[in-house]
Amino acid sequence: MAHLKAKINELYTGNDRRSVQFRYVLILFDAVTIIFFVGTAHLRHGPGLIVLSQLVGLIILADLVARLWIAEDRMALFSRLYTIADVVVILSLFFDPFLSGNVAFLRVLRGLRLIHSYQLMNDLRRDSRFFRMHEETLLASVNLFIFIMVTTSIVLVFFLDPESTRTPFIDALYFTVATLTTTGFGDITLGTPAGKVFSVVVMAIGVALFVRLAQAVFQPNKVRCECMHCGLLKHDQDAVHCKHCGETIRIETEGF
Repeated sequence: MAHLKAKINELYTGNDRRSVQFRYVLILFDAVTIIFFVGTAHLRHGPGLIVLSQLVGLIILADLVARLWIAEDRMALFSRLYTIADVVVILSLFFDPFLSGNVAFLRVLRGLRLIHSYQLMNDLRRDSRFFRMHEETLLASVNLFIFIMVTTSIVLVFFLDPESTRTPFIDALYFTVATLTTTGFGDITLGTPAGKVFSVVVMAIGVALFVRLAQAVFQPNKVRCECMHCGLLKHDQDAVHCKHCGETIRIETEGF
């Protein structure tokens, strides 16, 4: 068992080519499951879709068990938001047939895993110059995308009558974007008290996420290089000295 644990730990935390490829496959799986969950959130779950969903749930469960097995601090891992989201997703996949009401929207919470793995972030910073140059913008974009998809799924499941439109998902997405940008066209609205409160929450969070994305897009690009004297992490790309303490810093470049 110790040998197996060491192999799994190497796959999840190692720096060799096989380990890096394994983690990229995991993030690809995360992206595919998000698309799958969003696409099926409003569908009636017959036997075939239930079996497929539970197979996906088994893979997610195996990944979670592996992470817990190799974790040095399991309580810290369990306290992370994306771990809690994975537990909720797994429970919704296996217990949805026995519950009254559609809880498929919970599965979109899987999106919280996308690009929020510490080890994957290190891989991307090491392997992709584009990611290093635009890290803040990409992360802000991913967070906004996840919020839009989760909100759209909630609107689709709880507030939109699928019989009233031929394009329920597009209408839910349209309402979500119109609301969080505070455009408010008013042709699709949530008239119930719960719907109005939900709309207010979407506007408040959505504006904050849009502002964060705008800041990331328009602010000068920074590079990550921790100052050994004061700990400042982000600096201008051509910086020679730390702006906070004046200490000489050595930003890694591609060299010649």
